[in-house]
Amino acid sequence: MGTVALALTEGMLHFELSMAYEVFGAAPVGVAVPWYDVEVCGSAAVRVGRFRLEPDQGLDRLRHADTVIVPGWADADEDPPADLVGAVRAAHEAGARVASLCTGAFVLAAAGLLDGRRATTHWAHTGALAARYPRVEVDPDVLYVDNGSVLTSAGKAAAMDLCLHLVRLDHGSSVANAVARRLVVPPHRAGGQAQFVAAPVPTRDDHPLAALLPWVIERLDHPLTVEDLARQVGMSSRNLGRQFRAVTGTTPLQWLLTQRIRRAQELLETTDDVVDAIATATGMGTATTLRRHFNRTVGVPPDTYRRTFRSRPPADSNDDRQRQP
Repeated sequence: MGTVALALTEGMLHFELSMAYEVFGAAPVGVAVPWYDVEVCGSAAVRVGRFRLEPDQGLDRLRHADTVIVPGWADADEDPPADLVGAVRAAHEAGARVASLCTGAFVLAAAGLLDGRRATTHWAHTGALAARYPRVEVDPDVLYVDNGSVLTSAGKAAAMDLCLHLVRLDHGSSVANAVARRLVVPPHRAGGQAQFVAAPVPTRDDHPLAALLPWVIERLDHPLTVEDLARQVGMSSRNLGRQFRAVTGTTPLQWLLTQRIRRAQELLETTDDVVDAIATATGMGTATTLRRHFNRTVGVPPDTYRRTFRSRPPADSNDDRQRQP
């Protein structure tokens, strides 16, 4: 899928830089699709946190990349280096897709790439971004924003969400999920999800719901209720609610709805099933119910979502050609 260039300069955050390299640096085992060529581009060797890094190429190489990733910027109150700003601007003008992770949005804003566009960054710096760059429509509440050729993310985990979103756009859901499994992270969180919403997945496997959650996922086509779940684990509904809140950060019904939506996304991407059939397969009952919940959660109707993510062959197709959405 072409070259991914990681922009490197003094003042970058090593977490976002290394995380992007983990996502784009190597194809997951068993996935036979053309993968990215990753280059680390910078003016000279730099210290990133406590690490000293040697770039592969100079910053002028950014304009030859297909995708440019700008990692987080350590001091959001300091202006980013002019050579970095100029190189990022030149890359976008040459046709590159440019994505910022966390406070890397300040670099994109300084380059003028966010003027008149909706964007986000780490919640602690959205006010500063809006004040310094009034032409940017700063959204402080979302995980990431996709403007097509310009993308921005919130901090840390949301930066991972954006990187997986890019893989999803390029290779489809099953490949992005394979990358997520390799990295042991949730496979997909919609960009419109609020920054402060706890991910509805457990952070460990030694909790009271460890056996229940896989049991539910295998039965998403059933009309499950809270009472059904409580009965399965021998708890009262009230106690189940407390356990769900402790383990997933949300309620049983909200967690169940999230799993149904995820399953619907998978079926929309990988099958030709009509929406009515997908509603049945995900336990939504009717197409009307599925459309209402899907639109509210994902931000687009199921049919629109399918058109976006079915514009390329499935990952297991014999046709190796991959097309942009």
